[in-house]
Amino acid sequence: MSEEKKQLNPVLSAMTYVFDFTYSLLLHYSKIVLLLIVLIVSAEVFSRQFLHTSIHWSEEVALFLMVWMAFLSMAIGVQKGVHIALGFFVQLMPEKLRWYVNKFDLLIIMGFGVFMVYYGAKLVQSTMSSTLPATQWPAGLLYLMIPVSGVYIVYFAGLDFFGLKEYEHTQFYQDDEKNGGEA
Repeated sequence: MSEEKKQLNPVLSAMTYVFDFTYSLLLHYSKIVLLLIVLIVSAEVFSRQFLHTSIHWSEEVALFLMVWMAFLSMAIGVQKGVHIALGFFVQLMPEKLRWYVNKFDLLIIMGFGVFMVYYGAKLVQSTMSSTLPATQWPAGLLYLMIPVSGVYIVYFAGLDFFGLKEYEHTQFYQDDEKNGGEA
């Protein structure tokens, strides 16, 4: 990537700025969630082993956070280009064919993201009136990360598909990149 890159029009620039800023918030959120899961599960184990009682909401909240973490991780994987692929077979293909296979792969990923947004939103809507037993939270919240993750999957695969990855506002998550992540 060159130091000087073409400028996007103001609307696209603002849109990528908002997406990348919220993505950086989700990255930091995922670190906090991982810590919370460890703390909640540890507290539950301690409580059961030494206090001979259970924290009634711990299992439900830990599961809730793990579901959110799993779907968020899918979007992060698409952004970093570490989604499931048959790389060995693609490397055996001629360069021109690899380009087409990569574009087809990105179209499938975007289609999957659209599927997640559409059906995830329907799932959230249909379960919002139910409540989780221990916390009494709306059950739809458990599934809310499905459409959110789908939006980010479409966004990151779309940037890659249209050759716009260089326009990501990586200043929001460059610290993560320096600490072992991929750009």
